[in-house]
Amino acid sequence: MDFKRISPELAVSPQIAASDIAAIRQAGFRSIICNRPDGEGADQPGFDEIAAAARADGIEALYLPVQSGMVHDADADAFGKALGDLPGPVFAYCRTGTRSATLWSLSQAKVLSIPDILAATRAAGYDMHGVTRRIANGGKTPTDTGDAKYDVVIVGGGAGGIAVAASLKARNANLSVALIDPADIHYYQPGWTMVGGGIFDAKDTAKTMGSLIPRGVHWLKSAVAAFEPDNDAVILDGCRVVKYDRLVVCPGLKLDWDRVEGLEETLGRNGVTSNYRYDLAPYTWELVQNLKSGRAIFTQPPMPIKCAGAPQKAMYLSGDAWFRNGALANIDIQFNTAGGVLFGVKDYVPALETYVEKYHATLNYFHNLVAVDGPARTATFDVAAPDQDPRRIKMDFDMMHVCPPQTAPDFIRVSPLADAAGWVDVDQVTLRHKSFDNIWSLGDVMNAPNAKTAAAARKQAPVVADNIMADIHGRSAVAQYDGYGSCPLTVERGKIVLAEFGYGGVLKPSFPPMLLDGTKPTRAAWFLKEKMLPPIYWQAMLRGKEWLAKPEKISASGQ
Repeated sequence: MDFKRISPELAVSPQIAASDIAAIRQAGFRSIICNRPDGEGADQPGFDEIAAAARADGIEALYLPVQSGMVHDADADAFGKALGDLPGPVFAYCRTGTRSATLWSLSQAKVLSIPDILAATRAAGYDMHGVTRRIANGGKTPTDTGDAKYDVVIVGGGAGGIAVAASLKARNANLSVALIDPADIHYYQPGWTMVGGGIFDAKDTAKTMGSLIPRGVHWLKSAVAAFEPDNDAVILDGCRVVKYDRLVVCPGLKLDWDRVEGLEETLGRNGVTSNYRYDLAPYTWELVQNLKSGRAIFTQPPMPIKCAGAPQKAMYLSGDAWFRNGALANIDIQFNTAGGVLFGVKDYVPALETYVEKYHATLNYFHNLVAVDGPARTATFDVAAPDQDPRRIKMDFDMMHVCPPQTAPDFIRVSPLADAAGWVDVDQVTLRHKSFDNIWSLGDVMNAPNAKTAAAARKQAPVVADNIMADIHGRSAVAQYDGYGSCPLTVERGKIVLAEFGYGGVLKPSFPPMLLDGTKPTRAAWFLKEKMLPPIYWQAMLRGKEWLAKPEKISASGQ
């Protein structure tokens, strides 16, 4: 048990077990506060178990659960009251102790000075600078007046965020628009597959964020801490408050590397790579060039992920390189996917299966990567096929390309904007939030059932822009999103199966079949991916030029 004293009246700690109670009593504590909600972790003892052990040892126990990243003003008030009411000294805990330290800091804001609070928590190993403004405001979140206010605030400076900012300014240059993102660099992520295949240079997929923010858009270089939609406010790190008339939420996905045991420690060495990271995509190509024999594993986690075809694109381009250099006969390609199909839209599967056969790849369905031992070069998979008992297997590898599990960012998942699964809850046609009329979302974090691709964001941005402008003028939604997404499946160097589809897997080809049949591998699709899409992205999409992306209008009868 590792606890830290913050004051004579309080110590905080990470998660405790019932077996720790005797030591807590021996240390002199007379009360326990639990700030961690039951069920937050799979191996977490419930509060009732802790409370029963505490009371049996003469210690009072109080349950004040607080969601991670969501310390509300009322929580701090309740914590301060408990410190006054309970016999002291008090022992408080959560997952790491941070929530308990934050609650104490806010509860003492009217009693102690900011330097004293920061010094006490810093000495205990907790940095409270992120809530300094709340401490300065008496422990309260200052959402009644903001540090700044804009007509439209956009959270996220990825493809969707910059595109919708540019589309809004193209419609009305006088709109005051702010874009919130802490990143210095913006990446053309669809290009990383080509980097991993030796076609693009990584440096050509990156530009400075400042060079891409549309003219007249205010860049707030900060991370978002929380949303207060009832107050039309976004709370930034440091508790700065930005107010808005309308909000667009599009921060992108969180790559959850930590969910696979041992993965993060071995990325970029021991033959473990991923095209889902800028710095690792060149390592993919290095591994492909150097592998002359052995086993190459390509993994795909449970959905949703961004660009669901990317894990197999890496397999096809690697297989093609080995085919061309004569090593393929000596390489065992294994494609291990947590899903039960090769691709979610059946029209494209026959062409893909032809390349699976060409590269002699083995398809292993319902195989979910759960652990990696890099030095030993072994991967562990949970196998959960229908009508079979679940099992766990290990596979040796010489090279492994990993697609990480993916979720919405923490500040989205715990926010009032999220649905039960943690995604921003929108109407899938208008992309307007279902509960907050002045909020829209696009890109990877919203819950419409479309493929999470840059091509989808390219279509969504004009829809959101049109519907925000209609709302500004007092009209209902005028544009609709049909679920369009595109996945250029790089099946070999020089040929692509151009998958384009909408909601329900309905094919949505951009070109007549006589020009480009997306269900078959074509050189025309490769030319589009290699030569045309990068400039369309940089010069059109991010500058509000909506080539091949004009929004479909909602008919009067459909309103």
